Amino acid sequence: MKKFKQLPLVLILVLSLVLAGCSSPASAPATSQPPAAEEPAPAPEAPETDIVADTAKAYFANMPADVYKIPQQDFVDKVKANEDMFIMDIRQPDVYAEGHIKGAVNIPWGEAIAQNLQNLPKDKPIMVYCYTGQTAGQTVALLNEAGFNAKSVNLGWMRGISKVEGVAEVTETTANAIPESKTVINEEIQTAINDYFSNMAVLKGTTYANYKISEDDAKKALDAKEDVLFLSIRKPEHFAEGHIEGAINIPFGQGMQDSFGQLPEDKKIIVYCYTGQTAGQTVAILRLLGYDAVSLNSGMGMAPTGDSGWANKGFPVVQ
Repeated sequence: MKKFKQLPLVLILVLSLVLAGCSSPASAPATSQPPAAEEPAPAPEAPETDIVADTAKAYFANMPADVYKIPQQDFVDKVKANEDMFIMDIRQPDVYAEGHIKGAVNIPWGEAIAQNLQNLPKDKPIMVYCYTGQTAGQTVALLNEAGFNAKSVNLGWMRGISKVEGVAEVTETTANAIPESKTVINEEIQTAINDYFSNMAVLKGTTYANYKISEDDAKKALDAKEDVLFLSIRKPEHFAEGHIEGAINIPFGQGMQDSFGQLPEDKKIIVYCYTGQTAGQTVAILRLLGYDAVSLNSGMGMAPTGDSGWANKGFPVVQ
């Protein structure tokens, strides 16, 4: 004991450190690891949109009570009252020069319409007229597709406007320049309308020029049992009274786009109404949706069309 007590203080300190190092340390608390962050689920892909098709369908879904048309008398009355509107004469320049509605600008039917969309106003109604209303019907559908508020004048110049009493008061021969503007047109819709007219230009001089077919050529197609579909867009009661053999009926009006699914995409569709005007609208929208549609000249035929139109030609109908 005495010897132990006499150990040097330094040695005692060393022994204490050695013993401390050999002892088991207190268990250190386990370091908690944060749970691995879960990878966020991929966002669902937004459905692809087709602005051309969506807008084309909306043309019928949102169709107003006036079906994008204005009676010729009401139109002339508006002109006389100097109402603020843009008047578009789509007849050929030589006919326009012979006489047109006061203030009307001449944008001939065809590619000139696509080229001048940016010069048309979106802040006022656009009134469109042609010869009898059929190509004006196509034009109005295309203009509304592009975001304009356009209406066609019933029966055009020949059968409508020129017959209105007092129209001479608002008829002129002075040409009106197309105003330059910078109206913004959706790029996809502009392309679709460009294609509409460039494809139509290829048909010039053929049976389907201007996306129309004559009564005689339609009769030949029927007799030859060509692979075409006749689409009547007249009212159901009139369809029941008599229609072209083999025709189906989708009445013209709001919501008719819901029935387009029954139309074939692999054959030509010949659309007919009463005089050809609403058929013109329908043809334009169907073509924007990818169908190969044309309108029957003067439709089934009514009194204003004289000897034009299927029935006026004496061609057969079935019940």
